[in-house]
Amino acid sequence: MAEVAIRREDGSIVCERCVLGDTALTRMKGLLGRRDLPSGEGILLKPASSVHMAFMRFAIDAVFLDRDLRVVKIAADLQPWRVAGSRGAKAVLEIPAGEASRRGLTVGDRLVAG
Repeated sequence: MAEVAIRREDGSIVCERCVLGDTALTRMKGLLGRRDLPSGEGILLKPASSVHMAFMRFAIDAVFLDRDLRVVKIAADLQPWRVAGSRGAKAVLEIPAGEASRRGLTVGDRLVAG
């Protein structure tokens, strides 16, 4: 699986080691089977407009992005066995719970993958 770094347009890092989940299999597997998600790691699911936390062992922040990778919604501290979605979202960045606020991520921020 390919890894990318996710940054804000200003260059500040949001996710240092982000797996690109852009196939049906990688999107379906997502973070399942992992015991935790260390700071700096995550997965960018695309296309995706919603996520489910079935069988997950830990909470995450789900950052919903439009086609330009602009943040349209942040579902912070999304717990196991919950779902979240956002109309108009084309991708979802899953990062450790609390990471969005620690990194100062807000709705309207534009992200860059690469």
